Amino acid sequence: MQSICGAIIVYLRPFKVIFEKCIIIMESREKKIEKVTLWGSFVNLVLLVFKFVAGFVGNSGAMIADAVHSLSDFVTDIIVLLFVNISSKPKDESHEYGHGKYETLATSVIGIILLCVGFGLFWESFSRIWNFFVNDVLLEEPGYIALVAAVASIVVKEALYQYTIRVGKQVNSQAVVANAWHHRSDAFSSIGTMIGIGGAILLGENWRILDPLAALVVSIFIVRVSLLLLYPAINDLLEVSLPKETEQHIIAIIMENPHVSKPHNLYTRRIGNTIAIEAHIRVDGSVSVRTAHEWTREIEQKLRACFGEKTHIMLHVEPLS
Repeated sequence: MQSICGAIIVYLRPFKVIFEKCIIIMESREKKIEKVTLWGSFVNLVLLVFKFVAGFVGNSGAMIADAVHSLSDFVTDIIVLLFVNISSKPKDESHEYGHGKYETLATSVIGIILLCVGFGLFWESFSRIWNFFVNDVLLEEPGYIALVAAVASIVVKEALYQYTIRVGKQVNSQAVVANAWHHRSDAFSSIGTMIGIGGAILLGENWRILDPLAALVVSIFIVRVSLLLLYPAINDLLEVSLPKETEQHIIAIIMENPHVSKPHNLYTRRIGNTIAIEAHIRVDGSVSVRTAHEWTREIEQKLRACFGEKTHIMLHVEPLS
């Protein structure tokens, strides 16, 4: 009987794999974003509580600052959940181009929060360094619980980054990718905290300055990441055109149709995780409207095959003089 059951299990195993793959494919983009963000928010909530306790019990200002960074992660998770649900709504009378810009707005909000956190950590670290060298303020020795919290944060947040960045790229979500980088910035912040706390504990009071010095370097990294996130998001909100290489690719796809010539007045922009393409094309003025319409439909199908089914396309047909 056991051998028969084993044979049945082996026989059904391929079907189990196929079923699991089908479930993954059927899972909607919004559900994937919601799932990864909910996991991130749960981990951030646990971490920030642990860090605050470790910071106060272990007498570590660096760990308390790291806990504040984790708190900003938790807040951005809530922002992503809110804005992604809005951006997934279909077109309506008030949003004829859809709600995709809400996701770009969420990316901008995350970038601004990161920027504020980075400047805050920079100022706090600089103040401690200034007081140590100029005012001869003795830095307190942190406890081992703060060091344990820093190591745990590095491991957990890096794992959370790898998971989130994979899902973000899979579903092509700027907000999820931005949130993933927020996870990694927290991991790097914890590295600086670990170095500072470890140096202060193991090397003596003269080396306690390592804590604010490491935090200062990490704060600069956080500011850099925030600017890298803000720049493309703000460009999208300002409706900056797509890169020249992309526009040249669009022109090449249009020109693949032998009945179309001289595409001009090309306008492109991003709408959340999709793009909009508008262009004028010229065709033989003697052909029927139906024929010209069929040609434009062929071009639109090729453009959507390249840039996605939700790509907004508007082609204006002009007679070739």
